Formats: sequence, structure tokens, C-alpha cells
Amino acid sequence: MNPENKHPRKGRVLALDYGRAHTGVAISDPSALLARPLEDIEQGAGPAGIGNIVRLITEKKVFLVIVGMPVSLSGNREAQARETEEFMESLQARVDVPVIAWDERFTSKMAKKHAASSRASAHGLAACILLDDYLKSAEYQRWLEIR
Repeated sequence: MNPENKHPRKGRVLALDYGRAHTGVAISDPSALLARPLEDIEQGAGPAGIGNIVRLITEKKVFLVIVGMPVSLSGNREAQARETEEFMESLQARVDVPVIAWDERFTSKMAKKHAASSRASAHGLAACILLDDYLKSAEYQRWLEIR
């Protein structure tokens, strides 16, 4: 644990592919190397949905939450971006771990492509792809260094 911060430098990372009706969820292994989908959370921004996400964060000892941010191919924020930001703000108010946005371009398309060969939902697969992308990123490595 970093003495300047109460959050550990390694541990499980949770990824959320936010949607008003269904929120896809994926979690890393404790070493934050591998990602796997979990069950979707219904009504993710509602009281029960937020409560389920908070419970997962606590039970799984998550130290970082990634939320897919809708971005167009040109890099502009999609119409759903504001709703996603509000969801992130609501979640951040309930947990003491960082909740950060990550570009989710192509995750849904890739998930739909693989959904037929998987038992996970397209939303869960999108969250898994999002998490895998983040864990392999240079930004994640930089984030760990500043912790």
C-alpha cells in the first residue's frame, strides 16, 4: 500500500459498460492481468443497480473502477456521454475508490461479434473488452506509478 494513499497499487479492477437498462460488468483477477465478464446489472443507475455495483466493489476488493465513455469515431462525446458522466458521479459519491472514464469505441461492435460464441452477454463482453484494453494501456501503467 502506498503510504500517501489509502488505496492499494494492485488489485482487482472493475469495468462497467453503462447502459440505462443493462450495465455490463467485468472484473480483473487480483493481479489485474486478466479480465472476465460477470452478470449484467439491471437498471445500473437506479438505487438497486448502484447498490449492486457498490456491493461488488466491496466484496471483490476492487481498487479501481473503469466506466466506458461513449465517444464517436471522430473523438467527440456521444449523446449518452452526459448520462454516463452522471452515472459515474453517482457511483463515485458512494465508493472510496477512483471511478474513471475510458474510451469505449468499438467495444460493443467487438462484443456483438463474439457474443454468439460466449455464454456472457454482449454487455458483459463489452465490459471485458473495455477492461482488457485498459489493463494493457500505458495510461494504466502511469496511473499505477502515481499511486
